[in-house]
Amino acid sequence: MKVVAIIQARMGSTRLPGKVLLKVLNKPLLAYQIERVKRAKLIDEIVVATTTNEIDQKIVDFCEFMSLSYYRGSEDDVLSRYFEAASLYNADLIVRITSDCPLIDPTIIDTVINEFKLNMHHIDYVSNTVQRSFPIGMDIEVMSFSLIKTINQLQLPESYREHVTPFIYRSQKYSIKQIVQNVNKSHIRLTVDTPEDFKLISTIIEEIYSTNPFFTLLDLYDLFERKPELLTINHHIIQKQIEEFNGQ
Repeated sequence: MKVVAIIQARMGSTRLPGKVLLKVLNKPLLAYQIERVKRAKLIDEIVVATTTNEIDQKIVDFCEFMSLSYYRGSEDDVLSRYFEAASLYNADLIVRITSDCPLIDPTIIDTVINEFKLNMHHIDYVSNTVQRSFPIGMDIEVMSFSLIKTINQLQLPESYREHVTPFIYRSQKYSIKQIVQNVNKSHIRLTVDTPEDFKLISTIIEEIYSTNPFFTLLDLYDLFERKPELLTINHHIIQKQIEEFNGQ
C-alpha cells in the first residue's frame, strides 16, 4: 500500500499573497513543511500539488530545486487536482495536507495514518480537523484513493470541489473517525493566512529551530507556557469558513 502525502500549494492568497514561499532564517515556509513531513515514518512519497497558473511556476521551480515530486492541476477544482496527482503517483492512501501548515507535526501525521490503517476495512476517512481539538495548522486528513476517485466523479458544488473533503464528512454517506486530544487547543493558530500569522510562525522558528529543528507540538506547548505572550500575536484572527476561502 503506497501512502502519498499530497500538499496543496499555490502562490495566490487573498490575505497574504505568496505566503508559501515567504522566508524565515533564509528558508521558505514550504521547505520547513517538507522537512517535517519527510520525518513521518508512514509516508512513502510527498507530492506538491500546485496549479497551472503562471504565478505558480515559482512553486514548480522550488520543487525542482528541492528534487520534489509535483503536479500542476486546476486552481479552483482542487478535488480534481488531488485525484489527478494521486493517480499520477499511484497512491493507494492519500494524506491531505495544506501548505499553510508549515509547523505540521510528523508524529501527528503518523498517528492519523496509523488510525486509518487499523480501521480501513470499516472507516472511509480519518482526520483531526472536523472535531477540532488540535491547533489550527496541525491539520491532517487521510483517505483512500478509491474514495477520492468516487467523489471526484460526482457533480458536487464548486465549494465542495474547492475544499476537497466536505462532502465526505457532511453527507453522512461515509464512515469517519476523528483523532481528538485530551485538552482542547483549537484556539491556537499555527497556520499562515495573514501577516500576523506569519509573524508568530517566524518568531517560533527563530526561537526554537536552531537548537531543536525537529520540535514537536508538545515542544510548542512548552514554549507557549514559558512565553504566553506569543499567542497574542494572532489571537484576534478569525479562521475563514469554507464559504469564504479562495482556494489553496
